[in-house]
Amino acid sequence: MSDKFFLDSNILVYSYSNTEIDKQLIARKLISENNTYISTQVLQELCNLVTRKFKFDYIVAAALIEECSQNNNLHINTEVTVIEACKIADLYGFSFYDSLIITAALESGCSILYSEDLHDGQLIEGKLTVKNPFK
Repeated sequence: MSDKFFLDSNILVYSYSNTEIDKQLIARKLISENNTYISTQVLQELCNLVTRKFKFDYIVAAALIEECSQNNNLHINTEVTVIEACKIADLYGFSFYDSLIITAALESGCSILYSEDLHDGQLIEGKLTVKNPFK
């Protein structure tokens, strides 16, 4: 069984960036060569970021969401996910939204969470390691 890797929204955003080509290539390689997971929250954040930052219209954003859903396994956040995220936030001091990403990664059985925003190398719950793929 291959390892499962969870992608934070910033990784998906870089996969569509035309201004940071090095990060774009790394993000695309992560997606194409690994068993990757994202959550419904990641899709929501992707839509928000590409429409605000890249000025994509919502039709294009919807196409990106569809593409990401096809290229990655999708974790659907539930009530349990939200409750567990509260526990992670309380225990580790992460923001609620970072805790929601972490919880989705844990619930998906991922061993690595790729994120540019969290502490590179941190081990969470003895199961999930945060890695910044751009370092």
